[in-house]
Amino acid sequence: MGNARPTVTMTVDGHAVEGEPTGLPVEDPALARPFAHAPRCTPGLLAQAVRSCGAAFPAWAALPESTRQEYLLACGDALSPYTEELALLLTREQGKPLRDARTEVRRAVDWFRHTAELALPVESFTDDQGSHVTLSRAPHGVVAAVSPSNFPVILSVCKVAPALLAGNTVVLKPSPETPLTVLRMGELLREVLPAGVLNVISGDGSLGAALTASPGVGMISFTGSPATGRAIARQAAETFTPVVLELGGNDPAIVLPGTDIAAVAGPLFHAALVNNGQFCAAVKRVYVPRALREQLLDALGGLASSAVVGPGLTAGTELGPLVSRAQRDTVASMVEEAVAAGARVTARGKCPEGEGHFYPPTVVTDLPEGSRLEVEEQFGPVIPVIAYDEVAQAVQRANATPFGLGASVWGAGEGLATTADALRCGTVWLNTHGELRHDAPFGGVGCSGTGVEYGYWGLLEYTRITVRNASPRTA
Repeated sequence: MGNARPTVTMTVDGHAVEGEPTGLPVEDPALARPFAHAPRCTPGLLAQAVRSCGAAFPAWAALPESTRQEYLLACGDALSPYTEELALLLTREQGKPLRDARTEVRRAVDWFRHTAELALPVESFTDDQGSHVTLSRAPHGVVAAVSPSNFPVILSVCKVAPALLAGNTVVLKPSPETPLTVLRMGELLREVLPAGVLNVISGDGSLGAALTASPGVGMISFTGSPATGRAIARQAAETFTPVVLELGGNDPAIVLPGTDIAAVAGPLFHAALVNNGQFCAAVKRVYVPRALREQLLDALGGLASSAVVGPGLTAGTELGPLVSRAQRDTVASMVEEAVAAGARVTARGKCPEGEGHFYPPTVVTDLPEGSRLEVEEQFGPVIPVIAYDEVAQAVQRANATPFGLGASVWGAGEGLATTADALRCGTVWLNTHGELRHDAPFGGVGCSGTGVEYGYWGLLEYTRITVRNASPRTA
């Protein structure tokens, strides 16, 4: 596009802000060309955003918790009438099918409402000497929230809602690949929230680094790559700033001996290809008994071959494009490397012609142990199927990566629980995979990050403990 004027505005101190004269191009991944521009935040505007959050913090934190709960309900109410507008914009910039975009926006609305049902009770202790101790939770202050490109709306709200309920104020920065829907959400919410309580800014990766390094920031919540997460952790260590880092996963699924392949193939396929594989908790590799491998390959292959791949705005599309050319190239190179090392592609779906960032749903087997396609997160529509002879061997290979976000075990009998207990990760699903709930914590170990999100336990991350110890009066 020749017109570089942003189509949406940033929100700073309750006002619309456009930033630098030249906007940030935003691609339609189904067309592989820009269709709009987002504003670029300047260093001065970033400083203003953090300052205004800091200025708004004391009054916001002093509000009764019930009042902040009412504000969250108002946020959900403000977004709900714009579900279709937000979904259309989300599909254009992210690529996902429109029906999935609608679901994401509706979940974001619901997340505000579910979070408003949470509370932070004060705990009390009294000893036999008459001392009275109370434990309460206090907000950190200004929260720097950085959200990713795969689910930009819901994953932004999953940070903003608990942070605000806890009494913090927030500077939110979406991914430069998918900033528009989050910025539009900021436009809608600035009509509801007091000025400075939620600021939404946009720019490239350097803006995120500058935001998380800002001296006025009291806590950082980041979802994204392990490399960026490590940089944030090193930076935060200088000032001991608390962090929540959700850095992705390489989730294994272990199919136990005797499992009905016809019953589990469909659920496994769909758990692997949620959001076209661009989901931290998608199945990234499947371990199956050698005797059942060919049956599973045939079933997955049939599903891959029949999946409808196309632009997200086209009726009937099941899988859209990947979010960027770089992501598509990463997925392709990992498959090519595996094949060059001896792996075998057993099925490929079909992609539409054109310049979009499409990659066919692909099933691969005979991977050499330790190949990138097994130990790294491909974040695309590829399902590695790996045969094993003993369950212990499958568990060993499942655990032999630096990630530890989620995993699943499929089958029946005592082996379900014992296998689940042996897996090193934050969440284990049994006969399902990737179900994330508003009332259950979610987080990982190792390179999958630190801290948890969602529900009461996620809310606690946005607080610090404060203790009041009152001794009885002495003579």
